[in-house]
Amino acid sequence: MRLTYLSFSDKGEALAVRLAAALGGEAARCGRPVSLDEWTRISFGRARGLVFVGAAGIAVRAIAPYVKSKTSDPAVVVVDECGHFAVPILSGHLGGANDLARQIARVCGAVPVLTTATDAGGVFAVDEWARRQNCRVIHPEKIKEVSSSLLAGGTVRIYSPWPVTGDCPANVVLTEDDTGCMVRLDVHRGDSRSLCLVPKILVLGVGCRKGTAQETLEAAFQSLLEKSGVFAEAVRGAASIDLKREETGLLAFCEAHGWPCRFYSAGELKAVPGDFTVSDFVKGVTGVDNVCERSAVLASGGGLYWKKSAGNGVTMALAQLPYAPTWRWLEDGE
Repeated sequence: MRLTYLSFSDKGEALAVRLAAALGGEAARCGRPVSLDEWTRISFGRARGLVFVGAAGIAVRAIAPYVKSKTSDPAVVVVDECGHFAVPILSGHLGGANDLARQIARVCGAVPVLTTATDAGGVFAVDEWARRQNCRVIHPEKIKEVSSSLLAGGTVRIYSPWPVTGDCPANVVLTEDDTGCMVRLDVHRGDSRSLCLVPKILVLGVGCRKGTAQETLEAAFQSLLEKSGVFAEAVRGAASIDLKREETGLLAFCEAHGWPCRFYSAGELKAVPGDFTVSDFVKGVTGVDNVCERSAVLASGGGLYWKKSAGNGVTMALAQLPYAPTWRWLEDGE
């Protein structure tokens, strides 16, 4: 998490510098030379955590114009300049502000003031759990339903195709049947009435003709999603052969999705073990019998999830990283 700290006095600046040295990030002083609004605007768009060393009211007014969604807003924590209290005021769970407040407290001896209902009530926080399991949240408005049920003493059924290690939280039941579950941990689309937690564990392997446009690749990707039934949010990156390293359409396609793209030589791809869809044409052009499946598997370090889908000069496949969810939803030792 990239952190940025803003102070308003000599005492506050000393604390901000101390926190940055311990937790990482950059400390700034309001007005020297950046203004409060400029610092907040820049930090809100770039940082994953903002720490105001000063009054909570200043922080609330500063961030108000930039607050958008609990799924995308950064963590915001306020620390008084004496280091007595660390108060998360935005994105406590999904953004990690509660964790950040705890970390700040350990550095300066502050009391972390956590006001989220699940923390106050000592019950399982499904959005905190989602973040720790590297998940994107679909239908985030349903988080409230899950938390409300747990706070009222109800039972929440969670579906996962993977075993979840550790002790199951109180009033939570893990099920292999997704019928009627309140929460689904899965890369595959299912009951839209559930809160869907989508782990980012898939790699998209891509093969394409020279000069393939970004729009063509996007159409192929959407077709793959329809065929496979997976969430686009499950994809974390792309991979291909090094012959495509300068393909502007492919690079623009990956950039539009925020994916890193890894490229491998024909020799590296040929060395990947597995049962792949063979193409003599592709072998004649690239030196390896399959690009999309092999590159996806190599980049993921796991197994093939969806075999080659071809059309309009584009081939795509999906491979899954090894994934082992746990019931960990609080920091170690809590």
